[in-house]
Amino acid sequence: MEANTYDAIVVGTGISGGWAAMELCRAGLKTLVLERGRHIAHGDYPTATLDTWDLPYNDQVPAEEKEAHYPKLARKDYVLRQSSKHHFVKDDEYPYAEKRRFDWIRGYHTGGRSLMWGRQCYRLSDLDFTANVRDGIAIDWPIRYAELKPWYDYVSRFVGISGRPENLDHLPDGPFLPEMPLNCVEEVFREKVQGAFAHRRVTPGRAAHLTAYDPNVHLGTRGDCQYRDRCIRGCPYGGYFASNSATLPVADATGNMTLINHAAVRQVLFDPDTQRATGVAVKHTDTGEEVEYFSRGVLFLNASTLNTAAILLASKSRTQPNGLGNNSDQVGRNIMDHHHRISISGQMEGYADQTTKGRRPNGFYIPRFVNLGGADTKRDYLRGFGYQGGANRDGWWRLVRETAVRPGPELKQQLLAPGGWSIGMTAFGEGLSNPDNRVTLNEDVVDKDGLPTLTMDVAFGENERLMRDDMATAGAEMLEAAGAKDIRISRTEAHPGFAIHEMGSARMGKDPKTSVLNRHNQLWECPNVYVTDGSAMVSASCVNPSLTYMALTARAVDHAVKELNRRNL
Repeated sequence: MEANTYDAIVVGTGISGGWAAMELCRAGLKTLVLERGRHIAHGDYPTATLDTWDLPYNDQVPAEEKEAHYPKLARKDYVLRQSSKHHFVKDDEYPYAEKRRFDWIRGYHTGGRSLMWGRQCYRLSDLDFTANVRDGIAIDWPIRYAELKPWYDYVSRFVGISGRPENLDHLPDGPFLPEMPLNCVEEVFREKVQGAFAHRRVTPGRAAHLTAYDPNVHLGTRGDCQYRDRCIRGCPYGGYFASNSATLPVADATGNMTLINHAAVRQVLFDPDTQRATGVAVKHTDTGEEVEYFSRGVLFLNASTLNTAAILLASKSRTQPNGLGNNSDQVGRNIMDHHHRISISGQMEGYADQTTKGRRPNGFYIPRFVNLGGADTKRDYLRGFGYQGGANRDGWWRLVRETAVRPGPELKQQLLAPGGWSIGMTAFGEGLSNPDNRVTLNEDVVDKDGLPTLTMDVAFGENERLMRDDMATAGAEMLEAAGAKDIRISRTEAHPGFAIHEMGSARMGKDPKTSVLNRHNQLWECPNVYVTDGSAMVSASCVNPSLTYMALTARAVDHAVKELNRRNL
């Protein structure tokens, strides 16, 4: 028991787990970090430098392989490539049931989805933190922006976020690195949109890419972004923020971290007499060995929203028969995600004397401009949406069909010249909290590691449907105002999980009867357990959530260390 006892335990190595590990280790705590998947060291990215023609099947995954191993992941087909499939789990090995369709996209390895994330970093504002109480739905956030702002600043400096200050109350600025500049068409689009619409702003995407690397700030194994745009494969240059290149190397350098892979957490060990967690029960999936690890102090659950819910639901005890921290019956409920799959595109005439250089892994962002508080932005639905997009010139691929018809010198010359400009964007809308959107534990069906699986019962509602009409219309009118031609709207039915922003399964709150966590991210019924991944979210906003997870994690570790020093835990 003594050999397996640590000051702190962290479950998960993704965006929030990496932060918990680093902060605990820097505070001097001997910290055990458990990852259920294999180890990927920074730089161990076998496809990072390969070109499409170096990969089998021209980087595509054959249909029979998709059907056999990835029938659900293949719904989000653009992430499933020969160059990236090794970063995603196989559906046949880690199944789940769907009462209503849910697209669960997972990566079980060191770094988790921090290796494959979209890297867009935005802050929630008080428009978001007060949304539920203002609209009279769900429960109120127990914190406000002012409380989280110092932690947003703290994590932003370390992460390194490129962007442009816009001085918008509903999209707070931060300590940005130099922006990734908009190209010529995007700048024109920005000017036209902002000139035509009072509340609409076009800004460079705020991205976790180092555009001005500072070795004294951006610790780990990192360097400037090389504009390769192959981020989903893993970046050997450390140009974007990932646990593998940033937080985990810093944690390891302290000498306080013990990282164990192939460690699937079955449940949290709980002492009903002290009302404290004592450790975790783990199955080592590479050997089949069952092991218990113990914590003298705190336990951070950062297994990602749905896996954290599964661990809590499986952690039953005499005093908490419904699962750890679940006396409120809120664990696994209130699942939220962003709804998108509405894309608007058009052609931009002119600008033939200008083109782009490199493969910028970013574009523009249009923050929310509806339901901002005034009558002029009021809509007949709640909350709002934003857009992510970009402009580019067509290349040789526009003439691929022509090669079979008229090969020769003339076609060769046309292939060498860039084509016309196009511009497009995708809308991301907020999904509302709903207690009937939930996941439950299915102990009759186990996964490859022998753990119970989940049953998904989550869907978007009428508010999201109403919003989607506006998302399509507003996008088209902005392209029209910018002078785009041949404007097209692509609209596909949205299902939760597809945005990979699932959240809310163990929400924070002010009352243990209606929430799972207190304002410090502690379980109400087990205060030495902290949950700081997406589970803690009370509302979804319409912005990418990872920066909020990081800020909540840093804030919670600071609280945990202080409470340990006061001997309150």
